[in-house]
Amino acid sequence: MKFAIITGASKGLGAAIATRLLGEDFGIFSVSRMENEDLRKHAEEQNLFCAHFPCDLSDPKSIEITFSEIVEKLGDTDELWVFNNAGVVEPIEKVGKLDTESVVQNLNVNLLAPILITNLLTQRLAKSKVTFINVTSGAAERPIHGWSTYCSTKAAVNMFTQAGALEQETSKGKHVMIGFSPGIMDTDMQQTIRSSSKEAFHDIEKFKSYKEEGQLRSAATVANALIDLLLSGSIVNGEIYHVNKLI
Repeated sequence: MKFAIITGASKGLGAAIATRLLGEDFGIFSVSRMENEDLRKHAEEQNLFCAHFPCDLSDPKSIEITFSEIVEKLGDTDELWVFNNAGVVEPIEKVGKLDTESVVQNLNVNLLAPILITNLLTQRLAKSKVTFINVTSGAAERPIHGWSTYCSTKAAVNMFTQAGALEQETSKGKHVMIGFSPGIMDTDMQQTIRSSSKEAFHDIEKFKSYKEEGQLRSAATVANALIDLLLSGSIVNGEIYHVNKLI
């Protein structure tokens, strides 16, 4: 059986990825603070493997413990897909007014967690073929008013992905690392963005219009585009894929 580990699988894109992969007969390891009960019930009804592992992805120790447990549960596996999907957009604020705790949370969840997860699994599963999919953002490629921390962490995720892929190519390793930019989706993150202030985020009216004019894609649509890409077997190590080029 093929397996997938998905962080942030309780809602949004993570839940949509998990749902699609269950339909492709993947075993799912869900990693998030809270379990998605609908996902668990769906897996039980279809007699599919879906195990939830509660984890605080802002805490390095929690990551180490959780993913060590997952490796033990996995045992020997020929192929594994790892979706570093969990992310936070806060703090949405200008530099000079950033809340320290929110900045640390952003750095830990968006950047430190994918690095630690990838490092641990690369080390522990050296004999398996592991495909790491790091969810990034268009914000990684351009500055956005009020998003200095989010832009910075996502830009760093892109560089980490490319550097890690280069190392695998150089050492002739089995692992593959790609980035995936999902574009604008109708998720809780978009709601958080729309709830910010004009002073903190100058583009707030544009983002409100995305919702009002029906321009936000569903998480399922984006997840399907990503899974179709992965199932095609044509991904390029180190590439940063954008959903707009896949749909």
